[in-house]
Formats: sequence, structure tokens, C-alpha cells
Amino acid sequence: MLAPTETRVLVTGTDRPPRAKPTAARLLRALPYGIFTTALAVVFLYPLVWAVVSSFAPRAGTSQTDGWGVGNYATLAEFQAGIWVYLGNSFVVSGLTVVLTLVISFFGGFAFARFSFPGKNALFLTTLAILMVPYATLLIPLYVILNALGLGNTTVGVALVLTMFQLPFSTFMMRISFESIPRELDEAAHVDGCSTFSALWRVLLPATKPGLITVGLFAFLTAWNDFIAPLILISDTNRMTLPLAVANLRGQTMGVIDYGATLAGVTVLAVPCVLLFLALQRHYVQGFMSGAFKG
Repeated sequence: MLAPTETRVLVTGTDRPPRAKPTAARLLRALPYGIFTTALAVVFLYPLVWAVVSSFAPRAGTSQTDGWGVGNYATLAEFQAGIWVYLGNSFVVSGLTVVLTLVISFFGGFAFARFSFPGKNALFLTTLAILMVPYATLLIPLYVILNALGLGNTTVGVALVLTMFQLPFSTFMMRISFESIPRELDEAAHVDGCSTFSALWRVLLPATKPGLITVGLFAFLTAWNDFIAPLILISDTNRMTLPLAVANLRGQTMGVIDYGATLAGVTVLAVPCVLLFLALQRHYVQGFMSGAFKG
């Protein structure tokens, strides 16, 4: 028996040693990384911050000459058909591009990842080979094809063209996302009575959510900021997208560039992109990381 004065010390598996406090050596090792990342942030964010501030700042030769205000944005809103028309066109083109890209790449990635058929690898490489074709060289043939189909000078035609150029990368990303999911999930779903489509909808679709968000966000950013395709395929000023309208705004008065209204247009263009990226950043990174570990 233990004496009354003896003390029992209980050691459990949950006991952990105290964490070591940061030392000066650790801080010194982390200092170059902190300086490097801060410098990168400044390099990439400074032009955007400068554009936003300058769009409100008083500047000679712009619509905002006295004090800070929104005169440049008023000029942008009243340009030709109006900013809301151009914003609507941009959202239509970007939305259709995202929907078509997600649907086609989802089923295409599933087919390439889960099925075996003759010529599978050759077909996949042919799809990726589209990335090697210069973007601008195909716009004139596509312009002729769209006119023959009755889709010339329409936002739908622009969305179809942008979707075509998004599909190689998107299909590759979705194939990687499906291949990172164990096949045992498919087999377990089939054992439980699910068909192939039911397993795809109930099991694989939630599992590939990061990949879908990555593909959708990338397609939106590309379609939202694209300038060349609308420039070639759209001739009606009422159907222009916002990047094309901002470019036309620059030289609206005898070739004189309205820098204030241009900076206001750049700011309006950047806002949806920044908000979407901040909201979906975690899933966006997860989608790329799944491809990095699997690929």
C-alpha cells in the first residue's frame, strides 16, 4: 500500500508536452518568406488598388475634376447603350460559358476516368491538342460557321466559342478529379442498388465539388475578361460585352482617351472576379491540389 504522503502521478495518452515557444532563429528563417510573399502581394495588388483609387480621385481631363466623387462612373453608365446593358451581356456570355463548360467537362471527365473504350487515350490527347492551336487563328473560321448557323453577332455564339476553348483544360481537370476518387465508392453505390447515373449524381458529384468549382471559376474569369472573341464576333453595339465597351469608351471623343471612365470600367470589371475568388478560394485551391497529387 502507498503511504498517505505519497503522490500518485497519472500519465495518460492525451498528455502532450508543452509547445515550444517561437525562437529568434525560427523568426529569422521565416523572415525571407514573409518578405517575399509581401513583395509579391504588393506587385500584384498595387495596380488594382491604384486603378480603384484613381477612378474616384480628381484628375484633369476626366469627368471628375473637382474633389473625390463618382463622375467617372456616371460617364461610364451613360456611354452608348449604358453600362447595365453591357453588364447584362457579359453576365449572359459568362453564365452560358460556365454552364456549358461544367456540364460537358463533367460528363467528359467521368467518361475518360471511369470507362475503357478503343481510342480513349488518342481521343483525350486530341482534345488536349486544341490547347496548342493559337486562339486568334480560329476566330475567323468560327465567325463564318456561326453566321451559317444563324448565331453570328449573338451572345450565345460568343459563349459557344469561349466554351470550346475552355473544354480541353476543363476536361483534363475533371478527369483528374474523378481519378482522385477511389473506385470503391462507385462499387459500393452499385451494391446499394444505384445505377451508373444515380451513382454519378449522388456520390461522385459531391466528391468532385472542388474540381467543379475550379473549372467553373476559371471559365467565368476567362469569359468575363475576354476581349478578342467579342471584338471579332459581335458588331452590334447593344450586344457588346463590358470589356469591349470599355475599350470603345477610351477613344469616344475625337481619339482623346478618357482615363477616368476607363479606370471606372476596369474597377467594375474587377469587382465580380475579386468577390468570386474570395468566396470560392478554398475550393479553388483544393481542386488544383487534387490534380497535383494525382497527376
